[in-house]
Amino acid sequence: MVADRTLVLMARRPILGQGKRRLAADIGDCAAHRFQRVALGRLLQRLGADTRWRLCLAITPDEPVRCFGADFVVGQGEGDLGQRMTRLSEGLARGPLVFIGSDTPEVVTADIGAAFEALETSDAVLGPALDGGYWLIGFSQAQRQHLPFKGVRWSTPHTRADTLINLAGRRVMMLRELEDVDDGASYRRWRQRMAGRQGA
Repeated sequence: MVADRTLVLMARRPILGQGKRRLAADIGDCAAHRFQRVALGRLLQRLGADTRWRLCLAITPDEPVRCFGADFVVGQGEGDLGQRMTRLSEGLARGPLVFIGSDTPEVVTADIGAAFEALETSDAVLGPALDGGYWLIGFSQAQRQHLPFKGVRWSTPHTRADTLINLAGRRVMMLRELEDVDDGASYRRWRQRMAGRQGA
């Protein structure tokens, strides 16, 4: 059922001088902070308006935050990314569950719809990122009991491969490849793509 679908948007609270450190090292604190706020705001506006799923904003640090767009807000808690996603999965309602980050501003509702549709016949779904990781990962209710995060080398070119090894024998669907914006080079490529679309 559509009502059972939960989309989790993982995000760091946009605080000047604290988030997006790799990006800030290349383009400066103010520009990185502006990107972080704009990207998160647009994702919340775009994805929170769709009634095909509930949108949960999982924020870090774990402090109360006012949010427009999400159906509810929770803290991510401590630990590496796999530990945080596991904890969130254990605390959220039953049903298909999809996680995305806030560093991929080109995600649209069609991507999320495709992910939930894939989970109707697959155990897991991944949105591959150019850097060897993924911008989306999702699980059927059954697969939520066996999350594939043991031994994953997070934030490395091996992240996706490690996760897929843990999913061996499962039905895994792949979505389109996108690029995370986490350094100056990816930021400039994103700006060029946006300028090209506006020109078109």
